Amino acid sequence: MSWTDRLPTVRGKLLRDEALAPFTWLRVGGPADVLFLPADEADLSAFLAGLDPGVPVTPLGVGSNTLVRDGGVEGVVIRLAGRAFAATEALDDHRIRAGAAALDAQAAKAAAKAGMAGLEFYTGVPGTIGGACMMNAGCYGAETKDVLVEAYALDRSGERVVFSNAEMDFSYRRCGAAAERWLIFTGALFQGRPDDPAAVTGRMDAITARREASQPIREKTSGSTFKNPDGHSAWKLVDEAGWRGKPHGGAMFSPQHANFLINTDNASAADLEGLGEAVRADVLAKLGVELHWEVKRIGRR
Repeated sequence: MSWTDRLPTVRGKLLRDEALAPFTWLRVGGPADVLFLPADEADLSAFLAGLDPGVPVTPLGVGSNTLVRDGGVEGVVIRLAGRAFAATEALDDHRIRAGAAALDAQAAKAAAKAGMAGLEFYTGVPGTIGGACMMNAGCYGAETKDVLVEAYALDRSGERVVFSNAEMDFSYRRCGAAAERWLIFTGALFQGRPDDPAAVTGRMDAITARREASQPIREKTSGSTFKNPDGHSAWKLVDEAGWRGKPHGGAMFSPQHANFLINTDNASAADLEGLGEAVRADVLAKLGVELHWEVKRIGRR
């Protein structure tokens, strides 16, 4: 009997051999052996507690920063969605709680509506709060570590864990807590500061305009592809190596922003990852700087 025939009973949905490409912004990749859409945190906790510990489990958000390889993903892919995971709530003391499936921009708008400043930068971050916790997401000089009070997660056994900001062990595009153990974030609490809602919204509008002017946000893209090496901007390195707007099959690095990998013409995941690796090798050979992927690549080749 296969492990797929011994899955725990759930209240959410269990989908076998489910295509993942529609769940990612790059629109590529093979299927998940099993895709689990939990009904709520209790459903997710019970599933993890009852699942064979030898089965690989991979969380997937909205796929804004994920490349699913063509061979699909082994084991169970968990995607949090719906009201149980996407709600935002303004609290006293200029704080806001957001579920892991809430879009970053959604959390920023909720904070603005409640007269809270500090989360405006999330308007410029594609993805969800869960992903923001996982990688200390940020832009335009601000990061998740600047506003997070605590984060909520489940570990591989289904146990609920609460992390303070310090315990998250944040660094550039990294959460040390998640690097040390398997976690799936279910929500977070943020600290803002009082401000006029109109003023906050105005700053958010400015971030949106800046992003639209500089990034290919309407393309099939993964967002920022490489992390900025110490002392360098990744986009400048890609540009100086000659890869800005250079076609590579159905893929290229955007003419508008050289650190944005885009699927221009039905590229495969192998095409996109192959282009990224070619650029990394070329930048190292020509400029002597090593680029590291910011995009999470998952699955079998």
